[in-house]
Amino acid sequence: MPVLESLKRKISSAEDLQSVVGTMKTLAAVSIHQYEDAVASLTDYFETVEEGLRMVLWSSAGNLRLSEPDRDAGTGAIVFGSDQGMCGQFNEQVTAFARDHLQTRPWGPDEPAFLVIGARASARLADAGVRIDAELAAPSSASGISSLIQEVLLRIDDWWTNREMSRVVLFYNQRETASSYRPHARQLLPVDQTHIAGLCPGRWPRRSLPIHRMDGDRLFSMLIRQYLFVTLFRACAESLVGENASRIASMQAAERNIEELLNELRTGYNQQRQTAITEELLDVVTGFEALRTTSVCYTSRVRE
Repeated sequence: MPVLESLKRKISSAEDLQSVVGTMKTLAAVSIHQYEDAVASLTDYFETVEEGLRMVLWSSAGNLRLSEPDRDAGTGAIVFGSDQGMCGQFNEQVTAFARDHLQTRPWGPDEPAFLVIGARASARLADAGVRIDAELAAPSSASGISSLIQEVLLRIDDWWTNREMSRVVLFYNQRETASSYRPHARQLLPVDQTHIAGLCPGRWPRRSLPIHRMDGDRLFSMLIRQYLFVTLFRACAESLVGENASRIASMQAAERNIEELLNELRTGYNQQRQTAITEELLDVVTGFEALRTTSVCYTSRVRE
């Protein structure tokens, strides 16, 4: 009986864990949808920003230019990880990719400064001997992404103003399938000159010519800042999608393992229960035979 009680407790614990895993899997799937919706919502906004850049560049006849980075300027690396666990190798892969990427390219005379989103990614980099310049908490919902990106932009301004860093590279996991992702690198600064210059049309494609009342240089600067905001927002949202995709894959593996464990425990429980029932039946039969033998002997003695 003690063995049966122990198996019953183990089965109950495994079933509770199975319920928790199923709930986490469902929450991860719901989170993926909200972050995908956040990325999709950026499309119209990004097109509006590019349309504004196109208008300003056309109005200035192509005289507006982005500043060229100093070759000796420092580099900042922004790594998007996670605060929560149960997401497989999500943080290990993005941090290893960032270190390898930075080691294979000339990024200036000094070591890159790291701004890390997520405590777990920060811990992985610290364990690898990387000096963390700053760490920020990963947002827990789509509504928290904007405030995080505003804080990141302030950090970038500080790099640019006080530390003369004109290069910034983003590292994040980007989802490829429903439950898989791949580390990705994207240069945030300097902004791609070719892409910005390509926005300026030689001839305005519409009948109504664009006009703006704000100073061209100021408007151009504000639009570039919005361009950076959208790029950072998309990287963060895609990282969160990848995190939850990794969590779904981990939960699916956990579900399979728990199901296998439950099958083993239930089989063991049934076998132990059958053995206990058989032993009890044998005890009853043995007792019955003993009583019958005793009764026969007693009857024989009485007759004698």
